[in-house]
Amino acid sequence: MKARTVIPKLLLLASVAAAITWAALNRDRLDPAALDAALSGLGVWAPIAYVCLYAVGTVVFLPGSLFALAGGALFGPVWGAAFNLVGATIGASLAFLVARSIGGDWIARKAGGQLKRLIEGVEAEGWRFVAFVRLVPLFPFNLTNYALGLTRIRFLSYVMTSLICMAPGAIAYTWLGHAGREALSGDASAIRYGLLALGLLATIAVLPRLIKRLRQGGVTWTEPAELHQQLNKGQTTLVVDVRGTDEFTGPLGHIPGALNLPVDALSRRLSEIKAEQDKPLILVCRTDKRSAAAYAMLHDAGFKNVAVLRGGMERWNALGLKVADAKDGHTKAKGN
Repeated sequence: MKARTVIPKLLLLASVAAAITWAALNRDRLDPAALDAALSGLGVWAPIAYVCLYAVGTVVFLPGSLFALAGGALFGPVWGAAFNLVGATIGASLAFLVARSIGGDWIARKAGGQLKRLIEGVEAEGWRFVAFVRLVPLFPFNLTNYALGLTRIRFLSYVMTSLICMAPGAIAYTWLGHAGREALSGDASAIRYGLLALGLLATIAVLPRLIKRLRQGGVTWTEPAELHQQLNKGQTTLVVDVRGTDEFTGPLGHIPGALNLPVDALSRRLSEIKAEQDKPLILVCRTDKRSAAAYAMLHDAGFKNVAVLRGGMERWNALGLKVADAKDGHTKAKGN
């Protein structure tokens, strides 16, 4: 079973590495004129071919500015921006999935110390961190796609945030390309300065939160399968569900034996769990956002042995693990 898992990953890694090496060795042959020549005879298929080339180019580390500028010259400011944005988003998504498929699990197992705290801080910020790196042009676009794939940021959040936050850059570079073919090899510093200003706003909004999380040591996570195993073994683990009462008894149900302390009332009801603060305490909500906020509250209140259930009740249900009956509050097993 292990070989069946490892061999496809090694083949994928070798294929991507070979493609990146080929692109690096032939980069001098790839320019806007070559793109124009390759697409000129394709007629109505030219936009589809262009988007595919942009996506593949992103995966193999070709400079995005090459395509972004060429798109404006080839298709005009409106359609060029649309094709550039779609191509960049597809390419970024593919690179993200390649990195997650090859190394995501390995990084999660092996990361420790400051690297683990950094990754957990990035994961806790989620889409905010994706927005941050997309809006700040100092981060290398192609490398960032792979780096984010090694975290557990949700794929849909990554794609949608990338699509939205890459739009200003795509529009700006497309317009520069449309302004004249001579601009394709010209100075794009004015555009870069404008994007730097936009990136500064993102830095002010996101970076202080990330630094705070890193100083606090980030969030300690536990996986659903791990918690399920602990509960089955009868270990003294306190599960605190921080959703509202309506969600606690709603369609997703709740983990059998969980205590319901809504996050907005948690600070007032800490006395209910203060006597058990030496026990392992697992926080759970619908996903894990409110649980992460509750984690900070408990950490500040002196609770040390606390963790957040990654993915919350949505992931717990998706894995078919046991939940209490949502209708009458009695414990009934679903799934395993």
